[in-house]
Amino acid sequence: YVNWFRKDADGRFIWPGFGENSRVLEWIFRRCNGEGEAVETPIGLVPTPRDLNTDGLDLSDQDVRTLLAVDEDAVRLELPQIEAYLQTYGAHLPTEIMGQLITLKRRLSA
Repeated sequence: YVNWFRKDADGRFIWPGFGENSRVLEWIFRRCNGEGEAVETPIGLVPTPRDLNTDGLDLSDQDVRTLLAVDEDAVRLELPQIEAYLQTYGAHLPTEIMGQLITLKRRLSA
């Protein structure tokens, strides 16, 4: 589930582009080092709006909140497609990945 491809009301992509994804990696690395804030969501942890480095980007506070928001209904609608895709791996799919999908389904139904 990637929010970086969300568009605003005018149809423009909110996130400035692939080259800025290193900012998300920066947050991930800080989290691995025991730093950085996170919000727990049904799909996992996401940065807090203030903890994602947006210095120098033309993003409003609302843009950042939109990018970090998790639309649980949209995720639920994607689950059948995700499951069908994972099933194409058959016996080669690690059981842990299917376990994560099952756990995600449970979190979304809670």
